[in-house]
Amino acid sequence: MRAALYARVSTTDKGQDVDLQLNELREFAQRRGFEAIEYVDQGVSGSKTKRPSLDEMLKAARARKIDVVVVWKLDRLGRSLVHLLHMLNEFEVLGVAFISLREQIDMTTSAGRLMAHLMGAFAEFERDLIKERVRAGIATARGKGRHIGRKGTPETTLRKIIELHKSGVSLRGISKKVKASLSVVQRTVGQYKAGGLDSDGLKTIPLFPEIFDTKGL
Repeated sequence: MRAALYARVSTTDKGQDVDLQLNELREFAQRRGFEAIEYVDQGVSGSKTKRPSLDEMLKAARARKIDVVVVWKLDRLGRSLVHLLHMLNEFEVLGVAFISLREQIDMTTSAGRLMAHLMGAFAEFERDLIKERVRAGIATARGKGRHIGRKGTPETTLRKIIELHKSGVSLRGISKKVKASLSVVQRTVGQYKAGGLDSDGLKTIPLFPEIFDTKGL
């Protein structure tokens, strides 16, 4: 199997050498008999939307040039649980397996694929619970006459921005349509892409903190 070994060290990972990750990844690939291709982002924060080596690896996956992606730890790959699950879903569609060494997730096995599906199901369940609680809280607050949301950016505007973005409208086009500043549109779309807002413009929270450590991203 052709394996993409992905490693990343951010500017905040003081004293951490990327070889720490690569050595374990190389040893694992050798034990499994994988043909390894290395992709390394050094000094790149996990919160960045664009990461050169990650983008290159995703292009290779979409071109069917790799069969499995192997990472040292989940937080080296995804900038949020939502982002991570999106990539895992895409890998599944492409027929690319996924392995995380530290969390012992191996999607080349049936047990590993089950774990990934469970993670996705729990994430969706938690998002639904959050939305239900937030909406109930908003309804209660409004019933008491309280103002909800950032001034000038009501929920309806946030929801419309996300809808237009999903339909392919440019940021400037969205700004004109919803009559909001470009900075508001950019911030809203950025938060949505990072998993900070759902499709209804409601805030989300990190899930599975014990599995997905966001420190240093």
